[in-house]
Amino acid sequence: MRAAVCHELGPPSVLHVEERPDPEPGPGQVAVAVEAAGVNFVDGLFVAGQYQMKPSLPFVPGSEVAGHVVAVGPDVDTVVVGDRVLASVGLGGFASRVVVSAASAIALPEGLDAARAATFTQSYSTCLFALRDRAQAAPGETVLVLGAGGGVGLAGIGVARALGCRVLGVASSADKRQAALDAGAEAVLDPATEPIKDAARAWAEGTGIDLVVDPIGGALAEPALRALGDRGRYLVIGFASGDIPSVPLNQILLRNRSIIGIDWGIWAMTHPTEQRALLGDLLDMVAAGTLDPVHPAEYPLENAAGALEDLLGRRAVGKIALVP
Repeated sequence: MRAAVCHELGPPSVLHVEERPDPEPGPGQVAVAVEAAGVNFVDGLFVAGQYQMKPSLPFVPGSEVAGHVVAVGPDVDTVVVGDRVLASVGLGGFASRVVVSAASAIALPEGLDAARAATFTQSYSTCLFALRDRAQAAPGETVLVLGAGGGVGLAGIGVARALGCRVLGVASSADKRQAALDAGAEAVLDPATEPIKDAARAWAEGTGIDLVVDPIGGALAEPALRALGDRGRYLVIGFASGDIPSVPLNQILLRNRSIIGIDWGIWAMTHPTEQRALLGDLLDMVAAGTLDPVHPAEYPLENAAGALEDLLGRRAVGKIALVP
């Protein structure tokens, strides 16, 4: 097998693709030939040594994969060789073959290709957990999505639309704004030329936005917060801008607004049964046609460093998948 290995912490350029022995499944495990691996912001944090959990060196980054089962270990009767699956692996995904527990190998619905499946779990689970489970988004509510042309932003648009909400996107470039419209946003804003607070409130017919989805942080946080209406909810998902914003707490008090933290990753690790059910709900939406995951940009595994650099540099539109 081939894998992009991190032998030292640093920028994405420290990753090097090398040959390793094929891992074999043990009891309760299956081996998956990886057809695509998702590239996520957290992978860059792991490689840089900036994530709260620091794996021992060397390690292979990558937390989500899709492919087909090529071997099963003892005591496995729920998965067979040839099954198409997606899986969350924690680490090890930037490789041509992985071993996972049979319980974590989830069957793919017809029509969901490997590249979309490999970039599905983290972003779409985060957004369904945020909008449905944490914020109780209701049909007809208005949702302002920051970073709307990125992976989490596009997932937020798709999930919000599937829940019956109206969506206004904010994105920094023309191609990202077009991607947001293609994903189902009703309208988009250019933060460089349009004041977010006034434009968003006008789009919401003067009443204010019901929900803000923010995976970006930075300078856009405060005007987005001020765009909220009565009982508006601000969902803090991440800080892709690199800047953790400070906000005036009087803006939370005014109009009974709320700020809601979204830490899907830790929740999923500590609530595996509930996460499996949430993922099942998402795949049911895909099968029913109410959710259409975006197609990622595809990079060869040998260019794992370049893929991660483009993602961290916010040059990518939407998601990125590595293809071994």
